[in-house]
Amino acid sequence: MSHRARLAALGLELPAVVPPVAAYVPAVRTGNLVYTSGQLPMVGGEMKVTGKVGAQVAADQAKELARVCGLNALAAVDALVGLDNVVRVVKVVGFVASVPEFTGQPGVVNGASELFAEVFGDAGQHARSAVGVAALPLDAPVEVELIVEVSA
Repeated sequence: MSHRARLAALGLELPAVVPPVAAYVPAVRTGNLVYTSGQLPMVGGEMKVTGKVGAQVAADQAKELARVCGLNALAAVDALVGLDNVVRVVKVVGFVASVPEFTGQPGVVNGASELFAEVFGDAGQHARSAVGVAALPLDAPVEVELIVEVSA
């Protein structure tokens, strides 16, 4: 089954690529790797939820927002090279804007990681970092970057 068909079977569809909010592009390719810029949980061009995880945003809600970030990252990859050209997910970096005492960043970033496993199967298993930060652009609770290997 193609990646696009698996996405459809999951009842998911790729959103439009989120336009950059500063001086960068959504994704670049070098050789057989595609790097996405950090993707925020934008839906329909808007940040639906803002604030810090552990204060204004609950961990389970942040996990769902990380999934949205993951879909936005896949949209950036798809626009550049086509989703079905992805060979494997190499690395995911998730940033979680959280209060100092919150230590559940890995669980939040699982929202994106689990999405990639659902879409790509074994090829969705990846290396990862989940980092707590004081603030993110536009007061986003979470941001996700993605590195994928693509076919030549």
